Amino acid sequence: MDKMWAGRFLKNLDKEADDFNSSIHFDSRMYRQDILGSIAHAEMLAECGIISNSDCKKIIDGLKSILCDIESGALEIDCCAEDIHMFIEGELTSRIGDAGKRLHTARSRNDQVALDIRMYLRDEAEEIISLLLDLIKAVLKKAEKYSDAIMPGYTHLQRAQPIYFAQHLLSYCFMFIRDCGRIEDAKKRMNYSPLGSCALAGTSYPINRILTAEKLGFDGISLNSLDGVSDRDFCVELMSAFSLIMMHLSRFSEEIILWSSFEFRFIELDDSFTTGSSIMPQKKNPDMAELVRGKTGRVYGDLFALLTALKGLPLAYNKDMQEDKEAVFDSLDTVKKCLRVFAPMIATMKALPENMKKAAQTGFINATDVADYLVGKGMPFRSAYKISGMLVAKCIEKNTVLEELPLLSFKELSDLFSEDIYESINIENCAEKRTSAGGTGKESIKSQIKYVKAFVNGKKENTQ
Repeated sequence: MDKMWAGRFLKNLDKEADDFNSSIHFDSRMYRQDILGSIAHAEMLAECGIISNSDCKKIIDGLKSILCDIESGALEIDCCAEDIHMFIEGELTSRIGDAGKRLHTARSRNDQVALDIRMYLRDEAEEIISLLLDLIKAVLKKAEKYSDAIMPGYTHLQRAQPIYFAQHLLSYCFMFIRDCGRIEDAKKRMNYSPLGSCALAGTSYPINRILTAEKLGFDGISLNSLDGVSDRDFCVELMSAFSLIMMHLSRFSEEIILWSSFEFRFIELDDSFTTGSSIMPQKKNPDMAELVRGKTGRVYGDLFALLTALKGLPLAYNKDMQEDKEAVFDSLDTVKKCLRVFAPMIATMKALPENMKKAAQTGFINATDVADYLVGKGMPFRSAYKISGMLVAKCIEKNTVLEELPLLSFKELSDLFSEDIYESINIENCAEKRTSAGGTGKESIKSQIKYVKAFVNGKKENTQ
């Protein structure tokens, strides 16, 4: 097949160079966006009197038939073509003749590629948001189901203070809500049409860029033709959002891995999301969570690969920019796969509240409440903090816990202690007393659940 740009050249492209230059094996996924963009371009050319209505109809009918044939499997994309844009234009010309050759009037592959990838990522961003909502709903259901389960909260992986399991789960809901917001923000900035920027300088034809932008659902047009063809900020921004999604999934995975171990036994993952060992029959491995944790580095790598490819490029288009697609497509596919397995893994996960509570009852995670008790009796916090620490040391010496320490042992360090200290350091009471906004108290958890539900329902309404 002759190259569309072959007129200038006296020799054919070297086969190795041709394969190296080709991008169809990864950009072919944008066939739908390329065809829809070409239909809008043809309609605009006709409305502006640049091509005839007859040629426009032939072009549109031909493009629609190509789309239908690709999706039905009747037309196989030729991997020998340079890219999806050249394949579709070549196929169109072979079907409708010279009219097909008029489609590329007032357009370059530079603005065509920039258009297609914006449209493709805009569509895919919606799916990412939908998958995030599925995950938020799965986590939310677990938070509601286990709203009474007490567990130790941690800092430095050391038991710190008692919290409700729901509080821990809901923290991830808020991370994923922010992820949705970042995807939405990235979508807003990418939703400007570069079509009509042509190779770099615009065109002398009397085109209407705003018309094509409106036909394709864009909010406007890129206001500088150089920027229109060379901008890939939207890819970087979206991949940055993907990296944060993966970071959140990886942190969650790490805790799932810890919680499902025999050392913790806070949760049990369903058999359908775990694997066994080839040699140790007792094993139940959290492989899905481990793979998500591992794939996080892959998405980070994609982001840095694109940043590095873009960092030294002069304006306008350079072939280096072909590297945007493999990186952004790989990160997109990886995030989608991880989200698709993560939501059902959480949905089928079983919590073990008795084990959580048992862990919360050791480790002196109510020591802060001892100090708060003394502060409530009028003692300065730093003095109360010191006495609380001395009581912990005494418990360690006697191999006991604060709740089982005799009242006399408390009174040896301060006369402010009385029988009501035991109520103050009860694990459930310790958690319930955290009544500040956003804290782990039950009323706060109810407010958080209400907020997350409203977010999910609002998103569902906006996407219907």
